[in-house]
Amino acid sequence: FGVIQRRIGEQEAKYKSDFQVGDFVIIIDGPFKNYEGSVDSVDIDKGKVTVLVLIFDRETPVELDFTQVKHK
Repeated sequence: FGVIQRRIGEQEAKYKSDFQVGDFVIIIDGPFKNYEGSVDSVDIDKGKVTVLVLIFDRETPVELDFTQVKHK
């Protein structure tokens, strides 16, 4: 039973990411398209990345799908 449970757990990470906290990225899709920012957090289970974007001279966290950003 323990082995089966472990295998199911390993498959839960549905997305692969080469993004790491601190990476500089460009947003390529959505309302913040063409904005640049740095990666604040990565959620592999949900396929999301939080990017700190400079809006009105303030860093604002924006949650995006992996497909909406690319490395600069």
